[in-house]
Amino acid sequence: MTNFSDFGLAAPILKALAAEGYATPTPIQSQAIPHALAGRDLCGIAQTGTGKTAAFALPILHRLAAAPRPALRKGCRTLVLSPTRELAGQIADSFRAYGRHLRLSTAVVFGGVSIGAQERALANGVDVLVATPGRLLDLVDRRSLELRHVEILVLDEADQMLDLGFIHALKRIVKLLPAQRQSLFFSATMPKAIAALAGEYLADPVQVAVAPVATTAERVEQHVLFVPTGQKQALLHHVLKDEAMERALVFTRTKHGADRVVRHLARAGIEAAAIHGNKSQPQRERALAGFRSGHCRVLVATDIAARGIDVEGVTHVINFDLPNVPESYVHRIGRTARAGAAGVAISFCNGEERAYLRDIEKLTRLKVPVAPIPDGIEMLPAEPAQSAPHHAAGRPQGQQRHGHGHGRTQQGHSHAQGRGGRAPERQPEANPPRSAAPRRDRPVDGPVRLPGQGRDGQSIRWLERAVR
Repeated sequence: MTNFSDFGLAAPILKALAAEGYATPTPIQSQAIPHALAGRDLCGIAQTGTGKTAAFALPILHRLAAAPRPALRKGCRTLVLSPTRELAGQIADSFRAYGRHLRLSTAVVFGGVSIGAQERALANGVDVLVATPGRLLDLVDRRSLELRHVEILVLDEADQMLDLGFIHALKRIVKLLPAQRQSLFFSATMPKAIAALAGEYLADPVQVAVAPVATTAERVEQHVLFVPTGQKQALLHHVLKDEAMERALVFTRTKHGADRVVRHLARAGIEAAAIHGNKSQPQRERALAGFRSGHCRVLVATDIAARGIDVEGVTHVINFDLPNVPESYVHRIGRTARAGAAGVAISFCNGEERAYLRDIEKLTRLKVPVAPIPDGIEMLPAEPAQSAPHHAAGRPQGQQRHGHGHGRTQQGHSHAQGRGGRAPERQPEANPPRSAAPRRDRPVDGPVRLPGQGRDGQSIRWLERAVR
């Protein structure tokens, strides 16, 4: 399909797409929409940023509009499950945008805000409900929501659902749904656990796959700088002085680390905001709003933002800490170079993180180019004489992967405890257990061009020189 009109979508939907400036479907949309329109169950493998929200939202809106019927009280016709609050909000916004000319209702529910307002929104029933698993089950337990009449189920970012410990919640939810329904299942990877879950949710599904997770965005220029932990902050200050960084997303491994980076940046006169699981929902929304509007050009985040936060115009992604799960690296740098734009990904790597870098390069089958450190900042040798001690899993000593055997995160919270086996609404911030990922890839190449400002005020293109 070369145009959205080729799908036979309802005229009001095409009108809304035209208003959004969308004319040509992406590969995942071209593959998924016809099957979804036909009512087939579908399993789609696609990274964030490939347009998969529209791949399920458009056919769902078309089908609901073609068979109008009032939603039952405290019920919904379509249920979309999302792993994070931010992604849930964005999915709901997409349904509202694409369905603006249809007489369909959309609601979104997640934790961190008043449940009373959400109960009132669901009282008369809705056509589309977007929800995080924890808050959904809260509403079910309070008898404010019932799922017996759901016609269409969407499970988005399924692999992250499992990583965040929602498996027990998902299994409980599926038992509350009618057996006769259409199910659409989207994931960035397809390890055995995801395949098993798909087997429980889907009936004779069509499978479509676009851009496996190991394939990093072609337009992302990547570089790594070997720097001691104590010098990372100075390096970050230096890098962020570059005015070419119109909108930079900085990733840390922990919540406290994110707050610490923001404080240091504030002392250096660089305005930044943090977003992570310890922030209240209003705080998270304000931080995202400021980042989107350009009022705050630096957003510091944990991996909760690696998927689902779709902010246009992110020119740079900076990995202040390398993730200990290589797939997270791919999702992080995928926040830039979206919608055909170019982007730059810079990673800071200390001695203990070299194992993480090796895992990333093994996953992507790409040697990340090394860039020189600017003058005045201490650097590590590119090839250390002796590696840090590792466990059998290839991890620096003292940094165990979380979730294996004990089911607890770095913060010590159980992934799936609580009433009815529900996972906690506040997702763990430590990187989750790694899942197997496809090993297909396309090498990323091209020079990194990241001008910086020296202490004498003269512009230096230290990354550009690295690849001359």
